Amino acid sequence: MDFDQLEIFLEVARLSSFSRAAEKRFRTQPAISSQIRALEEEVGARLLDRSGGRVSLTASGKLFFKYAEETLERRKTILNEIADTERVPRGEIVVGANEGTCLHILPGVFAQFKRDYPNVSVNIKRSDYARILESIIENVVDFGVISLPVNDNRLEAQMIHRDELVVITSPKHPLAAKKSVTVSEVATYPLVLPKTGHTRDALDALFYDHHLKPQVAMELDSSELLKRFVAADVGVGFIPRSNVDQDIRAKALVAITLADLQIRRDLALVFRKDKSLSRAAKAFIEIAVKEKNFSAATGKRSK
Repeated sequence: MDFDQLEIFLEVARLSSFSRAAEKRFRTQPAISSQIRALEEEVGARLLDRSGGRVSLTASGKLFFKYAEETLERRKTILNEIADTERVPRGEIVVGANEGTCLHILPGVFAQFKRDYPNVSVNIKRSDYARILESIIENVVDFGVISLPVNDNRLEAQMIHRDELVVITSPKHPLAAKKSVTVSEVATYPLVLPKTGHTRDALDALFYDHHLKPQVAMELDSSELLKRFVAADVGVGFIPRSNVDQDIRAKALVAITLADLQIRRDLALVFRKDKSLSRAAKAFIEIAVKEKNFSAATGKRSK
């Protein structure tokens, strides 16, 4: 039994699929199956029920799952504690974030962190809000970068970025000449909206509160795709202001402020309260807060 087998077992169990686990670990499905068979032979019990269309844990598998998680977490803690005996942080940190955050918020943080701590490896897991939250709770990542609020007393949040949602249109759209628009004005046009997530929840609540029925032209699971379709004049969109700075400068999009309300988007580094943070992880928090600390009053970076 080795750590690789334990990690593969946990991946298959969490995804309930050999094929999806193989994709995630960049292995072939037969290689994953072989590792699981070897593991089951060693422990002397079936750990996974392969009957039907979905893989599930057996009673023995549920017990083994708990100990496999604990073993890998203990291994990580040991390695981190040993690394902490060194003067300079070493090891690895794993960060979960969505597409827009990875592209527009975190690059400066990661660049500064790598300049200060070149011996620490940074692994980025890109996913949506729900999966990032799940990966934090399951200890798959050291941190998640997600929108506040986070209503889980097992988790701690350190705010690193304050933003607001703006309306975006193509430069030739009728609304493009306006400096601000009301929600009712926007709702008269076809909309390009995110398919899921905090932003979509906030927008659905916004339209409901204003008794509006939006004309949804497209629903997309990518903020970059959303911008491209808005630029092509498929419809009007909503997006965090920081995600469109370059597009506005390039005159590919126009950003318009909402006149009758402000939808704030506060991002935080979120991690488990009971997690033993390595020196590298603590250094990352310090840099993230310093690089992306916005004052509540002005929305501008603090000096």
